[in-house]
Formats: sequence, structure tokens, C-alpha cells
Amino acid sequence: MKILLVLIFAPLITLALLYFLFPEQLVLSMRWLMRKRARVVRKTVTVDGRIWPYLEGGDPSKPTLVMIHGFGADKDHWTFYAPRLTKDYHLIAPDLPGFGENDRDGELPFDVTSQAARLKGFLEALGIERPHLGGNSMGGWIALRFAIDYPDRLRTLTLMNNAGIMGADESELQKLAAGRDYNPLVLASLEDADRLISFVVRKPTHVPARLKPVIYADALKHRDLLDKIFWVIADEMEQKPLNDELGRVTVPTLIIWGRHDKLIDVSCVAVLEAGIAGSTSHIFDHVAHVPMIEDPKATADVQREFLARH
Repeated sequence: MKILLVLIFAPLITLALLYFLFPEQLVLSMRWLMRKRARVVRKTVTVDGRIWPYLEGGDPSKPTLVMIHGFGADKDHWTFYAPRLTKDYHLIAPDLPGFGENDRDGELPFDVTSQAARLKGFLEALGIERPHLGGNSMGGWIALRFAIDYPDRLRTLTLMNNAGIMGADESELQKLAAGRDYNPLVLASLEDADRLISFVVRKPTHVPARLKPVIYADALKHRDLLDKIFWVIADEMEQKPLNDELGRVTVPTLIIWGRHDKLIDVSCVAVLEAGIAGSTSHIFDHVAHVPMIEDPKATADVQREFLARH
């Protein structure tokens, strides 16, 4: 009985100690567990003198799927999604320059065309030819730009709530940022975290108070750079949306969206469908801006069915 009690309570006591005394170690342990569950490992590659960290999982002999994170996100945002893909695909998820563990050089150009060109260099450095390519939000915009600029370099395109398109209706983000005096996607303070998460997802999960300083430390540390990048791409979105270039996309394309997206309005789906010949779409009625996190199983099922056809 004593041994049983020890087996039951020892992990709980360890978790409590980590939570109250070593929250950084607890967050690192959680990240390690998520990666292990996703069957991915962290690797790096040097591209034009810049070190790119990325996650890799699955059998390299299987079709390669490259997924690109959104604004303010990083490669680990795909670990929720990866377990449903790494059994059948060779998954690659990099940190883009300006985000995650990649170079935070504020002098880099952060327009989408530049990021797409850097992504091409990353794929070439890894020897990846014609992968399935996808992305969420800003990452979807970069993937779409890549498909337009380098049409012979990929097999398929998956767009998840992608930016870069003007829909019939303005999003809440567009309305809030119209005056250019407020950036809804950059944390003003630690107390602002709950507001930001509620803005991005439909049903926010509770983040324990002791873990918030650790989880949001990076966003607060690089707040000024993130703000700079946001306005670069916001200006590009306003001045150079890709609506008139969609006809140049020649690869099979899947469009996934959350109907409750406050950042990029669901009316963009109709624009993408009309502009990209042969594209297919799926709108989830129960999620918002990050379907691969809000409902990874349902989102992965849709993407897997699409990829299996191509």
C-alpha cells in the first residue's frame, strides 16, 4: 500500500514543486513531452549564414510536408498537430527569421516576398524538392506567395486562415488596426495575454498564473520587433493583396478556415475558391484562427484526405 501511495503521489508532488519553484523547467518539460508525443525532434541548418531551427519528424522516405507558422508563433505551434501527420509524412516545421529561435535581426526585410525567398533557401539547404507546403495565417500568406513565385517547387498547397487576401467583409483585426495606433496582436503586458488568446481562439484554455511569465516571456522580450513586423505586413496587406495573382497558383490547393476568425474574415474563402482553379475548401463552424491547435484531429483529417489524393 505504501509503495502504491508513493507511485500515485510522487509525480503530483514533483509537478507541484516544479510549478511553484521551477516554472521554467516545467514549461521546458511540457515542450519536450509535446515534441515526443508528436514524434518530432529539434534540428538546425545554416541558410545564407543564418541558423534556422526546425522540427522534423516522420520517415524521410515518405512524402515531405512543410508547415509554416503564423505571426507571433513558432515551430512548436505545430506539435499539437504533428502526431496525426508524422506516421505517414516526413514533417518539417521551421522557425522563420524574426520568430522563435531564428535570427531576430530587426534590419532584415520582413515583407512576405522576402520571407518566401528565404523559405526557398531553407528547403534547398535541406535538399527538399517539391514538398507539400502549408501554413497558417502569415505562414499561409508566405506559402501562397511561394506557390505563385516558385510554382514548380511544390506538390500541393494547404492554406489555413491565411493572410494576404482581401475578403468581402472586414475582420475585427482590420477595424482595430485601421488607425495604426493600436496593434491587437502584440502584448502590451503580461496581463494582456488573456485578451490576446481570446482574440485568436474561440474557446481559450486557462493558463496557470505561475506559467504565464515563462510562456509569454519571448513575446514581451521581442515586443518592439513583433510590432515592427506586424506593420510591415499590414501595409503590404493593404497595398499589395494577392487577390489578382491567385490565378497563378497551379498546384492542387486546400483551403481550411475557422468561421469565427476575428483576424482574417471567413469571406476570404470565397475569394480564394474563385481565384485558384480547382481548389477545395473546408470551413469549421466551431473554431477561429488556428484550427490546427483548436481542433487538431478534425483539421488533420481534412488535410490528410486532401494529401492522399495528391
